[in-house]
Amino acid sequence: MQSLPKYLVLNSARCRSFCGRNLHFKQNLMTHNRTTSFFSTDVKGSRMQSTTTTNNDEAPAQMNRPIYVAATQQHVGKTTTCLSLISGLKKRFPQSIGYLKPVGQQHVPVYSESMGKEIRVDKDVTLLREFFNLQHLDYKDMSPVLIPKGYTKDYIDGKISRDGQLNAILDAYHNVAEKSEVVLCEGTGHCAVGSIVECSNAKVASLIGADMVLVANGGLGSCFDQLELNRVLCEHHNVNVAGVIVNKVRRDKYEQTKDYLGRALERYGVPLLGCVPDRPYLGHPALADLERMFKTKMISGKKHKFRHYTVADMTLVTTSLTRFLANLRDKPSRSLYLCHATREDIVLGFLAEYQRRKLAGGPPFEAALIICGKKDRYEISRELRELIEVHEEEVPILLSPWTTSHTTENIQAYTPKLNVHDKSRVIAACDHYEKYIDYDLLLSRTGNSLASTRTPQSV
Repeated sequence: MQSLPKYLVLNSARCRSFCGRNLHFKQNLMTHNRTTSFFSTDVKGSRMQSTTTTNNDEAPAQMNRPIYVAATQQHVGKTTTCLSLISGLKKRFPQSIGYLKPVGQQHVPVYSESMGKEIRVDKDVTLLREFFNLQHLDYKDMSPVLIPKGYTKDYIDGKISRDGQLNAILDAYHNVAEKSEVVLCEGTGHCAVGSIVECSNAKVASLIGADMVLVANGGLGSCFDQLELNRVLCEHHNVNVAGVIVNKVRRDKYEQTKDYLGRALERYGVPLLGCVPDRPYLGHPALADLERMFKTKMISGKKHKFRHYTVADMTLVTTSLTRFLANLRDKPSRSLYLCHATREDIVLGFLAEYQRRKLAGGPPFEAALIICGKKDRYEISRELRELIEVHEEEVPILLSPWTTSHTTENIQAYTPKLNVHDKSRVIAACDHYEKYIDYDLLLSRTGNSLASTRTPQSV
């Protein structure tokens, strides 16, 4: 096996040779050690007959199969779903929940206790491990393979070993499974993501003997079409689809979606595990999200960085100061305003309104102001910045390096992601989703049905 590039350690140099293991034997063993269904193929790739019973010449279905969660497309709420699944599972398995993201992309530095050094892991891993306090798991096992910039070219050039990748994932999964009662794996994107490096979600799920849960946005026609594309790929890799969870379902069409989509999935013997109505708050950006998007830091009001704002109520200020102040007093207190860097009068008026309300002792002033202007062309003066910084902890003001129109467009198109620091939104997401997911059915479908006899406990 060729040596790996220096930047790629696959989280630890665990991408070693098989040391006598036969990966194909493991794959075939996993393939036969499960219940045949419409989603199964034999080891030669031919379709088996549709059935939900175990064939007499096959071993019984593997118990305690890992749960693999994949999306049908981007921004469907896969990570939010994983958070909610672990939250619910932790109440049924309070001792040890396992989690890993076998193949990651966006990564952050963390400290690995077992390795005694800093490594890089997928950013979602830090969120799940820290929020649920999964201290029994080591970071190195929770994110075994990362695909940074240049990885794909190196793989095609033969600098990265296919077997090394898969071995790293197998090692990590076994380490997590040994310490956990039930294991949840989070995929990256849809089921085909990673195919170019022969590490797609569907292939990895097959490798570790997992059952798939597909997550899609609410709807009927387009939703089902996307589910079908991913279902077929799971079938190709002999992966059972344990069920489907649909997110962001319009409340006025909730019952219709749940009924029709549930019946449509019955043709494949796949249950609708969850139908989650939309909750707009979960998609509202916090000021911390805007900081990351602008790649800047708040000038003032830093303690309010996790305050969320409704994008629909965002106001671009182009009027006079008098009209702006009237608008500021008429609109809901928690409103988001944008102005150009040349409108110093608007900035001063915003600060003055804060002072007025503070002295009046009325409702809290929760508005935020974004000052827009191309960097090195339109910037606020040093004197104005110093005046703003006087209110360091109180008045939320931040800078955008773009024009007002560019800033507005980017905020409207932005999809905020959950992070470990925004605990209020993470808690809200779990509380909202858990009510609409059938955990006992999920556990039964994945061979973990003993848990359904337990009484859920508070985490």
